[in-house]
Amino acid sequence: MAYTADKPVLAESSDQLRARIPGWGVDLDPKDRPSVPRERFDPNLSGAHWDFPERQPEKRPRERSIEHEFLTPVFGTSCPPKGVSGMMRKHAYTLSEGRAAHWLILVAADRVDALGSHLRSFLTLHPDDPITESGVLSEISHHGMASRVGKKRADLAHQPLDPIIAVGPWVVAGGVVYVGLKGLLRAVTRAGRD
Repeated sequence: MAYTADKPVLAESSDQLRARIPGWGVDLDPKDRPSVPRERFDPNLSGAHWDFPERQPEKRPRERSIEHEFLTPVFGTSCPPKGVSGMMRKHAYTLSEGRAAHWLILVAADRVDALGSHLRSFLTLHPDDPITESGVLSEISHHGMASRVGKKRADLAHQPLDPIIAVGPWVVAGGVVYVGLKGLLRAVTRAGRD
């Protein structure tokens, strides 16, 4: 069982595994293992004074992988599920971690959460500022071009995409707001004429 000091029992014997899997058990001979002089199996060597760690109390429902029987003894609560992104995360955890849909839904939920945070920032006195927060101004003030020209940097290949990825969503959002306001203004002027 996970999170205990007990070693799991193998379902098949070494001979069965060796017959079924080519190359299985090649490191069983201690002469073939470089770690043998230092390796010792002593269950008391860890210094743990418990067989199973004390469990952290679960104050609100958490997402759970269907592959595991229970939550780990200690778990993070930095981003509790909330709103649409929380519903997406809860749905993702009904799927197996071996399926791409599980991970794609979690990535999409992060994007939805980020979009919600951006939209909520406009309701505050300090809305997000895509120009200064993206670091574009530091390209000019902190020798951005000099750090790229003649250097063998790994990020040069995707550098042309950076402005599209960083500023593109803001341009699209501005366009949507512009079209929406233009349509609303048109509807109001039509209603005033009628």
